Amino acid sequence: MLRFALLGAGFIGSVHAANLAAHPGVDFSRVYDIDQNRAKTLAYTHGARAAADLDEVFDPEHIDAVFIASSTDTHAQHLVRAADAGLAVLCEKPIDLDLDRAREAAAHAAGRAVPVMVDFNRRFDRDYAELKRIIDAGGIGDVELLQLTTRGPSIPPLSYIATSGGQMRDQTVHFFDLARWLTGLDPVEVFAVGSALADPRLAEYDDVDTSAVTLRLPTGALVQIDSARRTGYGYDERIEVMGSAGLVEAGRRRTGAVSRYSAGQVVDDGLHPGWFERVQPTYAAALDHFVAAVAGGTALAPSLDDGLRAQAIAEAATRSLRTGRSEPIEY
Repeated sequence: MLRFALLGAGFIGSVHAANLAAHPGVDFSRVYDIDQNRAKTLAYTHGARAAADLDEVFDPEHIDAVFIASSTDTHAQHLVRAADAGLAVLCEKPIDLDLDRAREAAAHAAGRAVPVMVDFNRRFDRDYAELKRIIDAGGIGDVELLQLTTRGPSIPPLSYIATSGGQMRDQTVHFFDLARWLTGLDPVEVFAVGSALADPRLAEYDDVDTSAVTLRLPTGALVQIDSARRTGYGYDERIEVMGSAGLVEAGRRRTGAVSRYSAGQVVDDGLHPGWFERVQPTYAAALDHFVAAVAGGTALAPSLDDGLRAQAIAEAATRSLRTGRSEPIEY
């Protein structure tokens, strides 16, 4: 069993803690958070122990792997320290909001040859995995146009917006990764436009809440991604891929499949109220892949390089928002 330590006891840390505790291949050992009371509460809930300091977390005699789910500004330093201790790492995105610092930390970890996976959990969505299988099997011919949607349901607190890195780096980056993964290609150019429609105050943070992005792939194929921070109808996420010989799509996922018929109207089940309800199963699936790969000595994906490449697209898209021009993507 992999002896795991979790860094971070906030909302996403609590999600990972539940999955760690439930996984048969994991010995959920330690929880660390700068808020000791929060760490103790989460550890007690799941039968782990709160670590008094980081030395307990990065102790290879008692820990085999760390899950980095702490604040974004700590990811890179924790990755470096875990690599120096020879520990396997599952890391929330991004490695660091600064791409150069992220590259330095990734290079350091690669030099220590420790297993590292970036938690782009949407790759483990069952519908998106089926899209990938069909595309790879040539089921729609050559990919020509991708349409990805990520919308709502509500704008995070402004305190979160202030440190999020902006919509491209925080929200749309998941779909930059999905575009790369589904096509097996690295986009070469990006054009992005956006507005602060749901909350004009986002403009004070040089951010937007509604955006449209176009990526050009090296084959000439195009990717379109629309992102919104707020909807009035629930969380909306879907992907459509058109090829030279057909089309495949993963549509909106509703809370149920019941339709109620009455005179003059049909009422269907609606969408999930939030993003977490829609993607919750993918976190456990991502952890399962990580545990199996580390135990079996097989390659991990999404890799550090995958994380850096998605982030490079986000950087170019952020530049495009500001310049109003199409921007090259520098990997």
